[in-house]
Amino acid sequence: MAHHPATVPARGITDLGGELVVQAARLVRAARHRNDTVPPAGLRVLSLLDQHGPLGVGRLAELDRCSQPTMTGAVNGLVERGWVTKEPDPGDARAARVTVTDSGAAALADVRRAIAADVSERFARQTTHSPADLATAVSVLRTILETPILEGPS
Repeated sequence: MAHHPATVPARGITDLGGELVVQAARLVRAARHRNDTVPPAGLRVLSLLDQHGPLGVGRLAELDRCSQPTMTGAVNGLVERGWVTKEPDPGDARAARVTVTDSGAAALADVRRAIAADVSERFARQTTHSPADLATAVSVLRTILETPILEGPS
């Protein structure tokens, strides 16, 4: 469903937030067609490790909102491809710390380049928005995602 920019000011932030999530999910699904090398779960793990640095499997599962056994399977698949390593956690000998390898970082960079090319092609085919609009959208998304959510009633 398309929304004309002139209707935006009349909409509430909650409605716009919901629409943002829907459109972002559509963009991610469309852009995935450019990625035939890294499975979606592996891409999420590599992205989390890129964002946060080395993490334990439990923390990765928490950040990805999946079970620890599910994350263990995803990590093991990445270990088999040589994209991550698992080493004993220095703070807890029972746990493993997962780190991206150089080839994992290269695979992630390749996927991101392919997705960026897809977005660039889609953007070039539209005539409604300028590159400045896209830069503003990226800035707004970054700010929203970097703003902590306060727990409890506001």
